[in-house]
Amino acid sequence: MEFQSRTALVTGAGSGIGRASALKLAQAGAVVGVLGHTPGELEKTADLIKAAGGRAVLLDADVADETAMQNAIETLVAETGRLDIVVANAGINGVWAPIDDLKPAEWDQTIRVNLRGTYLTLNASVPHLKKQGGSVIVVSSINGNRSFNTPGATAYVATKAAQVAIVQQLALELGRHGIRVNAVCPGAIDTSINDNTKVRDEDETAVPVEFPEGDIPITGGKAGTSEDVASVILFLASDQSRHVTGTPVYVDGGQGLLR
Repeated sequence: MEFQSRTALVTGAGSGIGRASALKLAQAGAVVGVLGHTPGELEKTADLIKAAGGRAVLLDADVADETAMQNAIETLVAETGRLDIVVANAGINGVWAPIDDLKPAEWDQTIRVNLRGTYLTLNASVPHLKKQGGSVIVVSSINGNRSFNTPGATAYVATKAAQVAIVQQLALELGRHGIRVNAVCPGAIDTSINDNTKVRDEDETAVPVEFPEGDIPITGGKAGTSEDVASVILFLASDQSRHVTGTPVYVDGGQGLLR
């Protein structure tokens, strides 16, 4: 129970990596604020945490809404008395299309959720983390950092690269307060995020290339799981990573090295 007496916030906690991370943190003793904008999914995450003997605080908020995020984090701190761990996981793939076809509103929506959402999560959380120090983990991607071969994903890769830049900037700014800031950069992970991806005119942007058979070396091509990423997040949240900050950790089974 390493995280007993600590409070964690996980955004995008209704499914996938967010849900797996919230559950692992709760199993390790943390009270977990599960934040998202789909109440039914959050309730399922909270039920899983409760069934595992943990405690969850449901926070219904849009990560890109300033007032909603401020209120949600204030609610969590008011109920638990502190905030120690922040997992900024909420994000979308958005629309993948040729740059001359990608609409401004589509670009803005990806930036709004992935980048503004990360900013608002940290903007509202950091004042509480400064009181005793803590750990921030931003969920980025190999896309935009190690890999650039996703056709039409210009807006997405821009946000994912920017998230790593934010992590490295804030690692220096917040170190004096005892706050560590790191990123996880997953490769192919078996989640439902692709169900909400809209792809147009892929043939116009795809670069023809043949990858080696089984292009995730450590699994022979099989995608990783949300739990694989959540385990790394748990490590980065823990005191075992006390001297690690400003670091992007690739959780891709070696996939990005082939691309």
